[in-house]
Amino acid sequence: MLLMAIDHVRVYSGIPAGGPDPGVFFTRWITHFCAPAFCFFAGTSAFLYGKKLADTHALARFLFTRGLLLVLLELTVIRFAWTFNFNYREFTLAGVIWMLGWCMVLLAGLSRFLPAKTIGVIGLAIVFFQQIFRFPPHLLSTHLQTSVGWIWEFVYPAGLENRSGIAVLYVLVPWIGVMAAGYGFGLILTREPAQRRRLCLIIGLSATIIFLVFGCLGLFLNPAPAKNPLPALLRLLNQQKYPASQLYLLMTLGPIIALFPLADRARGWFADALSTVGRVPMFYYLLHIPLIHLAALLVMLLREGQIHSDWYATAPYTVLPPEHRWGLPLLYLVWATVVAILYFPCRWFADLKTRRHNPWLRYI
Repeated sequence: MLLMAIDHVRVYSGIPAGGPDPGVFFTRWITHFCAPAFCFFAGTSAFLYGKKLADTHALARFLFTRGLLLVLLELTVIRFAWTFNFNYREFTLAGVIWMLGWCMVLLAGLSRFLPAKTIGVIGLAIVFFQQIFRFPPHLLSTHLQTSVGWIWEFVYPAGLENRSGIAVLYVLVPWIGVMAAGYGFGLILTREPAQRRRLCLIIGLSATIIFLVFGCLGLFLNPAPAKNPLPALLRLLNQQKYPASQLYLLMTLGPIIALFPLADRARGWFADALSTVGRVPMFYYLLHIPLIHLAALLVMLLREGQIHSDWYATAPYTVLPPEHRWGLPLLYLVWATVVAILYFPCRWFADLKTRRHNPWLRYI
């Protein structure tokens, strides 16, 4: 969650998403771990919450209603936080919260009728065979493709025209597979500690090694372009995120799962601070985007003497004139300031959730 804020500050800084400069490249690359971790462990959290409820129907109802709430928040509150305008007809985003919401809705159906092991296997199959989802719309007639086939662009890119007016950043495949795999991963986390740590290391390191083998093979089979080539290491790490390729997910989820035992045993004030923020993830998310946006406007006012709100009219798709972009030191200063400020309302809300057992607080 803290790493995620780096990328969202980068959006408002105007710094491009990657490139040959190592500082810029790794500023973007380190945040690639966020979306896979959110989606995967959302599935794991659903499994653990289901164990607590001991009622698959109640779990399915919670996932369904919370998923729809996330979709609604993405299209309204979060969209406004990104842009600070009400031009919803001109620009609306189907971002990460949209994706997580619909994946929860789909997981509600899976968890209601299937065991966790089966759901995990289905999830892995979706991830590793995701490209087959490109073909179903092309089996329709031309008329049906024009009239309803575009809806498939929310599921997986098939090259059809998006007639919805919504900018699709995160499609549902392979992310529903990631969440389903995370749900199955819950079976591992319920084992005794030593076995759990050993399995996390085996799974995480195996995924990382597979990424390195096939990633290096890809470098060998696909030589760098003659014009503006990236160094080999950056090319290896520059995997496709939209939609998330198999190598991208292996690269990000492998190390996260392998390091999970360390997080399990983390102690101290910093671990406590991270735990506090981690207990209220949706509350943090709803606060951090408008706070970053306000910080960016303040920086702009101090640097430019005026505010160009039009630069952020379609955030997170922003293009600042090169001479107005921030440097990396300013980006990280704003990020650290925002994160420090966010800790205090997150601590308050985490304590509130502990004191008051209001069922509605579960949704935020």
